[in-house]
Amino acid sequence: MARKLKPAEMRAWRAFLDAQASLLRRLGDDLVKEEDITLAEYDVLVQLSFAPDDRLRMTELSDRVRLSPSGLTRLVDRLVRTGLVKRGRCASDRRGSFAILTSAGKVRLRRASPIHLRGIREHFSKRLSPAQLRAVAEALEPLGRDMPLGVSSD
Repeated sequence: MARKLKPAEMRAWRAFLDAQASLLRRLGDDLVKEEDITLAEYDVLVQLSFAPDDRLRMTELSDRVRLSPSGLTRLVDRLVRTGLVKRGRCASDRRGSFAILTSAGKVRLRRASPIHLRGIREHFSKRLSPAQLRAVAEALEPLGRDMPLGVSSD
């Protein structure tokens, strides 16, 4: 049988979970309220904007936004219906497809980005001292490096 977590382990774990849930909810609420776009949709637009030619294979996009392939497919389908993303075929692999940021998607991203950045500052950065920000980064960066992208429950 597994041992219980020590109080310090449980405190850190709960603080991480609570902070993450609270921050993501607030950031998502801000985007929906002001730009009618979800945080997950925003993340897809951001990742596509960072990619060469504003396009990514669906498998790579799934890794970057940390969604299962089926979850990403549903999300991209919604973005296609709203005209923010389009699909493209992969010439070198007939089974592969791309998600491609449209002009409308670029406009929506430009409008949503200031809202998101303001939310990060308001709900996160301004609430921590410079030393605390460094400590958070130093504590979490190794965890992110140790957890490879593309691990899903599907």
